[in-house]
Amino acid sequence: MTTTAIITGASQGLGRALATDLSHHGWRIVADARTAPDLDAAARDWPGALTVPGDVTDPTHRADLVAAAGTRINALVLNASTLGQTPLPFLPDYRLAALRDVFETNVVASLALIQAALPALRAAGGRIVAISSDAAVEGYPGWGGYGASKAALDQLVRVLAAEEPGLRVYSVDPGDMRTAMHAAAFPGEDISDRPLPEASVPALRRLFTEDLPSGRYTAAALAGVSA
Repeated sequence: MTTTAIITGASQGLGRALATDLSHHGWRIVADARTAPDLDAAARDWPGALTVPGDVTDPTHRADLVAAAGTRINALVLNASTLGQTPLPFLPDYRLAALRDVFETNVVASLALIQAALPALRAAGGRIVAISSDAAVEGYPGWGGYGASKAALDQLVRVLAAEEPGLRVYSVDPGDMRTAMHAAAFPGEDISDRPLPEASVPALRRLFTEDLPSGRYTAAALAGVSA
């Protein structure tokens, strides 16, 4: 039986790395990203993948994405997110309209996609993997908007895990990575010392191959690295 994963924000960064890894381990990938050419270029390395370009905040796009996956979804990876206002502002200077956009993408759209995919996830006894951040639990100056949205996402995962005991529901902090989002967060700084997203994938693979209890994890803990 085909094992299917929906991965959002799959054209670059961690989403692309996860899609590549799962595809090479026999998973059928249904992927989205906002930019079709970038998504199609990434998908050349994913045999049998389906690409559904669009914005996760668009209800029609979410419906198309779930429909493309079919009636059984083994994994839903909530990776698409937005950093928000940049350069990263302190909270007294945060534009409220920008904050609403962050929550719309990182929280509301994630829950809406879960709701749309839930029948197919239940049918497969599947799992949800929400990509979180240490900014959800630490008080980093300038990270209030993004961090608050990821903290809200973590709480959605906790509650959904209690409500859906037949599913595995995870949030995971992949650790610091060398991505376009991190570059945007630190404009002008050299982030070449950060590991590439691919470095986190072997640890995160456990969330797809093992029956770990629902909850919040870090890539370091999954890899057996002490904090």
